[in-house]
Amino acid sequence: MNLLSHLYLSGNNTQLMIGNFIADHIKGTKISHFKHHIQKGIILHRQIDTYTDAHQIVRKSKRRLHERYGHYDGVIIDVFYDHFLAKNWTMYSEIPLDIYVNSVYQLLHKNKAILPEKTQKLLPSMIQYDWLYNYQFTNGIQEVLNSINKRTEGRSKMNLASEDLTIHYKLFEEDFNLFFEDLRAFSKLQISQI
Repeated sequence: MNLLSHLYLSGNNTQLMIGNFIADHIKGTKISHFKHHIQKGIILHRQIDTYTDAHQIVRKSKRRLHERYGHYDGVIIDVFYDHFLAKNWTMYSEIPLDIYVNSVYQLLHKNKAILPEKTQKLLPSMIQYDWLYNYQFTNGIQEVLNSINKRTEGRSKMNLASEDLTIHYKLFEEDFNLFFEDLRAFSKLQISQI
């Protein structure tokens, strides 16, 4: 799952949200300097990623992309699934998406000092280009895919993946809808044990 999904799956706990958001920029087990719930958010992020990678529906989605993108198929699916979450946001939250993402931007900006350096560098672009809100639009997804492709120096060819999204749109959306129910239940269970 990508940024929006990880934030959403943290529930209402802002410390969990921060931890879940920064987890990709934290290597190894050196997390004891963070507050307890931020540590738990980092762990939750890793549990979500492990669960997602092993799930049969996600594997089915990835198979549609594997021949063209190889090991980048999982990253692309993460982005596609965030698109479907944003597009269908009202099914999952009573808080309008624009209000939700603005509160996330404020939370992250307010806590900027504790964010890892990579996250701090990412944050201004994320806010300026309103990534989380724009996930709901295919052109917003295209921008994300272009950006990731640039970071891979063109090796990933992710800039082409919006074509695959268009071709298999209904299938990817069906996969997301089924999988996300499982993932929400899994995440709630993990949070209940914190």
